[in-house]
Amino acid sequence: MNACFVYVTCGDKDEAQSIAAALVTERLAACANLIPGMTSVYRWQGKIEQGEEIVLILKTRESLVEKLTERVQALHSYDCPCVVALPIAGGNPAFLDWIAAETESG
Repeated sequence: MNACFVYVTCGDKDEAQSIAAALVTERLAACANLIPGMTSVYRWQGKIEQGEEIVLILKTRESLVEKLTERVQALHSYDCPCVVALPIAGGNPAFLDWIAAETESG
């Protein structure tokens, strides 16, 4: 099992909590961390934008990233939500085993 982090940004805490709860309940993620207070500066539709967002970091299996991404897109309010997966190269074997145990074997 290859574990990974999935980085998602959300417009507010309620949306981040709702997405996190759905993904953990559906066993697409073992855990979700919500990190408030991020400011994003980005170009959108030809304009420079800036806004406060919540970072959502999900721990899951690499094999679930596609399904998790589709679910985030269905639940998210943004037209084009940030959903990117980052591999976990190593770590506490017991924690990595826990991620595997708490997610579907997709």
